[in-house]
Amino acid sequence: MKIYTKTGDKGTTSLIGGTRVAKNHPRLEAYGTVDELMAHTALLMDSINDADDKEFLLWTLERLMTLSSVLAAEGEMAKKLPSLLPEDVQRLEQKMDEMENGLEPLRSFVLPGGHPAVSQCHVARTVCRRTERLIVSVEENEDIPPIVNQYINRMSDYFFVLSRKIAKDLQISQKNWIPIV
Repeated sequence: MKIYTKTGDKGTTSLIGGTRVAKNHPRLEAYGTVDELMAHTALLMDSINDADDKEFLLWTLERLMTLSSVLAAEGEMAKKLPSLLPEDVQRLEQKMDEMENGLEPLRSFVLPGGHPAVSQCHVARTVCRRTERLIVSVEENEDIPPIVNQYINRMSDYFFVLSRKIAKDLQISQKNWIPIV
């Protein structure tokens, strides 16, 4: 099978289910941004050494691929594909709770940066937030399972907490945002 099909040469593609839509269709914008998030997540995974964090990030990549397929599927096909589960959201929450147990309480906003892996967490976090906004746009006209937005919302929180954990592990001093008055 060749990687190129030439079926998208005129600016359309098929959803999982067969409907052809423009490549700037809200569903494509949403799952294309999930794809971007996966690339940022993989880059983050490849830039850290902690085996547990790498394993968890690999799990998130699998779940993000599932999320992408949920966004790409329509009608009866959507019922035949794997889906996100409440346990996926709970697993993110448990991981954040575990990481936060070893961190100082937040007393102000934290500026991104200090180390490439910390910064990459913030890039992933912001792509998560953009994905969430795009999913909300899709939801205005189409039924998307509520778990999709719950998961991507927790995912952005996870990347923030992970940035703090990595900074602590690497003994990187994070900069608090101090408003200039």
